Order: sequence, then C-alpha cells, then structure tokens
Amino acid sequence: MPDSLESQQPQDDTVFPPGVAFIDGRYTTMDQAKIPVLDWGFLRSDATYDVVHVWQGRFFRLDVHVERFLASVAALRMTLPVGRDELERILHSLVAKAGLQDAYVEMVCTRGHSPSFSRDPRQARNRFLAFAIPFGWIATEEQRARGLDVHVAPIPRIAPESVDPTVKNYHWLDLVMGLYSAYDAGRENVVLTDGAGNVTEGPGFNLFAVRDGKATTPGRGVLQGVTRRTALELLAELGIPAEAAPLSVEALKGADEVFLTSTAGGPMPITRLDGRPVGDGRPGPVTAKLTALYWDKHRDPAWTTDVDYALAG
Repeated sequence: MPDSLESQQPQDDTVFPPGVAFIDGRYTTMDQAKIPVLDWGFLRSDATYDVVHVWQGRFFRLDVHVERFLASVAALRMTLPVGRDELERILHSLVAKAGLQDAYVEMVCTRGHSPSFSRDPRQARNRFLAFAIPFGWIATEEQRARGLDVHVAPIPRIAPESVDPTVKNYHWLDLVMGLYSAYDAGRENVVLTDGAGNVTEGPGFNLFAVRDGKATTPGRGVLQGVTRRTALELLAELGIPAEAAPLSVEALKGADEVFLTSTAGGPMPITRLDGRPVGDGRPGPVTAKLTALYWDKHRDPAWTTDVDYALAG
C-alpha cells in the first residue's frame, strides 16, 4: 500500500453526538464505533435492533424492549454473543459511562459476515453492538404543542408478506422516500399506506385515530411498537375504548383526533393531514389525557428501572 494513500483521504469532519458505544466486546466513544464494510448489516440491511429510552435516570419499560429485541434476534435466526443479564448490564453501563440522565439507548444485532466470505448466512458470525446518546424527540417542542402536519403518502409500506414488520428492522427506503414526498408537499412528516386504502405507519412511529371517543391503530403491516402497546394499555386504564384494526385513509382524515406514538417522545398530536385540519385543528382531549398519563408512568417503579450509575467506572 503506498505511503501516500492516507494523506489522500479526505479529512472526516463528521460531528458525532456525545455518548458511549459497545462494540466487539469493548466500550468506546461514538466516533470510534464502527463495523466492517463487509458486515451484512451494512451491505444488506440484515439486522435487527431495538431502542429504549431513559428519562430522568430511569429506563422506561426496559424489560419489554429487551424481550422484543431477543424475540427479533431469534426470528431472524441470529445468536447474540451475550445473555439477557449481560445485555441489560451493558445497557446500564452505556448510560452510566455516558453520564446521561435522559438518553436514547439502541441495541443492535447484525448478521455480521462469514470468515470465508461465503454467501451462506448460516456461516456468518453475528455481531452485537449498542450505544447510548442524548434523548432526541421525533418532533420539535413547537410541533408537539400545536400538532404535526402529516402527509398521507400513496407509497405503500413494504408488505408484511415480504418483511415481517413485527421484527424491528432497517428496511426504511419506502419511509425515506415517503418523507421526501412529504417535504415536497410542504408537510412535516409522513405516514404510508398498504396499497389497499389503509394507512400503516410512519418513520419511527405508529398512528392512532380517535372518532366518537374510540381510538383505532392500524393492526397489520406495522411494527407493534412498545409505545403503541403502552398507549393501548393506558387508554384502557383511562376507560377509553381502543383497538388494533384496519384504518382507512378516509377514516383517518375524518377522525376527531389523530396522534402518533414513538419511543422518541411518546404520544404526540397530529392536527393537520395534507394541510387540512383534523377535527378543530387543535390537539384533542384524548391525546392530552394519554400524554399526561404516559409521562406520569415515568415516575412509577412498576414501569421504570433505575439506571445503575455505579457501572460508570
């Protein structure tokens, strides 16, 4: 290799968020957390992941996120190099070492690659990595206060017969192109359809529509998000009927209220669809009650796990 090769490389001025990563058995800064270019997680989106958040020093529903992650790994016929107890210890350590009180914590398993570069996925050595960075919202403070303006894109979500949406994955090109269609239309975010007149989900969030006091969330072709599950449980606690069922574009646009749910912020109102107001164009009472209860649960030991900051050392 020529000695001058390194000097020919452009300087990398990428800015990374503060945080800590765990990869290949060691902890490192975010800028040093890298995978080989031959990893199938990079080359083929052959990976699964999950995200749990920390709020005021507590994980929210850590057990549910870990259970879903382990189920996804098994569904893709991968094997984690760590057990559940070690996995949870790593997640605690990441937050503690990063010194974060509010965090976004992601765990990932990639297919890895075969030592002999075989195309047989059974010969690949799976890779586990995780990281903790400061908590980030899917919507700005101003958007959360007034409600988002969302585009209903005609782009169909990847069919569940092709890629199981209940296994959290990085197959996002349909969502990304949907975002571009939303931006082109002057909207702030997007929800995709299923090609049969029903809505599915958006990039990183599930959707709920409220009509005559009853909430509906799409039941097929979507990730069964932990925040979606939490919303269904909390709506039941509030005595508000809710179900997972087909939700047509027509029904969505005729709803009294619409809101999204995401680990990156919980329930958040959608007050305009394709520029037209939902209901009276303001966040509705069901959304407000659910949001208040959701954040109240972040102080409830039955729903949260204290971060073990003693693992910072």
